[in-house]
Amino acid sequence: MTPIEPGCSIGVIYDIGTGRTGRRKMTKELDLDGLTLLGEEAKPSKKLETFPNHNPDRDYVVTLRTNEFTCLCPKTGQPDFAELVIQYIPDQRIVESKSFKLYIWSFRDVGAFHEHVTNVILEDLVKVLDPRWCKVVASFAVRGGIGIDVDAEYKK
Repeated sequence: MTPIEPGCSIGVIYDIGTGRTGRRKMTKELDLDGLTLLGEEAKPSKKLETFPNHNPDRDYVVTLRTNEFTCLCPKTGQPDFAELVIQYIPDQRIVESKSFKLYIWSFRDVGAFHEHVTNVILEDLVKVLDPRWCKVVASFAVRGGIGIDVDAEYKK
């Protein structure tokens, strides 16, 4: 068995197609620098953490999904439930998923119109990621006979 490369979670990789070994751009210990929420107690947080993109020369889409988003009606305080789909093409940074989960959780007791909260999520992601492209789709559950879908998009 090949030892793991120091500072890297996976070292030498065997390429099935060519039969050769080589190195890939995998997670390194340095990638964990600055991540304070990963491995810690879970509680709501507005802090979005990121780690380096090892493939900034390539366009690829990252998709985050949750059907557990909740916020409150700003007038009545009744809960609103939504499915969120976030897609982005990263540039230099990628959002760490646990910090995103805790960020989403932080809206649970916030009163906000659907259109506003969807755009706030987009703005916060753009601020920490500076992505090439990002789209947030929020599909709110039917309440009062009406379902609301909000699509907010950013292009560099």
